[in-house]
Amino acid sequence: MQKVTIHDIARELNITFSTVARALNDHPAISVTTKEAVRETAKRLGYRQNKVASSLRSGRTNIIGVVVPSLDVSFFSSVVHGIERVMHENGYSILLYQSNESLKQETKGIATFLASRVDGIIASVTAETFQYEHYTEIKKRNVPLLFFDRTLDELQVPSVTINDYKGGFMATEHLIRKGYKRIVHISSERNLPIFSERLRGYTDALAYYDLPFDENLVFRGNISMEYGKTCVDALLEKQVQFDAIFALEDYMAMGAIHQLLAHGITVPDQVGVIGFANEAFGAYITPTLSTIDQQTVKMGEEVANLFLKLSKNKKFYEAEPERVVLEPLLMIRQSTAR
Repeated sequence: MQKVTIHDIARELNITFSTVARALNDHPAISVTTKEAVRETAKRLGYRQNKVASSLRSGRTNIIGVVVPSLDVSFFSSVVHGIERVMHENGYSILLYQSNESLKQETKGIATFLASRVDGIIASVTAETFQYEHYTEIKKRNVPLLFFDRTLDELQVPSVTINDYKGGFMATEHLIRKGYKRIVHISSERNLPIFSERLRGYTDALAYYDLPFDENLVFRGNISMEYGKTCVDALLEKQVQFDAIFALEDYMAMGAIHQLLAHGITVPDQVGVIGFANEAFGAYITPTLSTIDQQTVKMGEEVANLFLKLSKNKKFYEAEPERVVLEPLLMIRQSTAR
């Protein structure tokens, strides 16, 4: 069967080739009646638009590139879910790239997106991203760039984040109000602002409630369940007095709970535990895990909507970058409910 072309639609409706082309691309100069007639005829004849040729004519691909450190962490997959929902509703597709916390891989992903002529890039940077020429190149090409969660403030681009400082303060304050006084903070060895802000929230909450800061109660290591276990073992081996744990991330918190119970220490009666992220498993482990909800799906929706709003302006980088900061939510469950 011969392939149906725009010329076939034009002959069928007795209109010009250019009118059909502009109707299919939703050109404002074409009436709604003509657009509907063209679309109906195209569907009836079995016409399929050549997306590549169309994008070359319009200068748009209706594709957005999204870079995440890892989809193994449900935080990032939930944000992507929010981005996808909004983008699909507005006629966009997304290309997804995992950097796996590697600057080299992140750079490769950005180059792939630029070669694919995406209409914009939404990214969360790696823990290794201290050089950012690949992001500067995006701005040079005037391709819209937005960050979520992890940002590069030096680049002055729009972003959507959570108030990590407030989240750290809230988690620590919750433990203090429950009567805990010797509160451990399990942090990360990675030098990322989001992690240092949670630590700052922890130290400020202690100060606000006149509790002393003790460096022996702060641990920095790999974000994992195993490191949560290691911290509990180290505290018990050194006979450090503690009655609560605020973990940077829920997997660390789950590891801590597992090891406390393995040593016969009850949670929350003897030691309270709170995490950060509101991973799905937290509501199903025993005891259920108190945590800070980062509003992940909403973060994805917000950054997608911000792109849609700002990308209408051809002078994307000339205005002051808009920064949306979401509020953290305290989720109280059994692990702190003494």
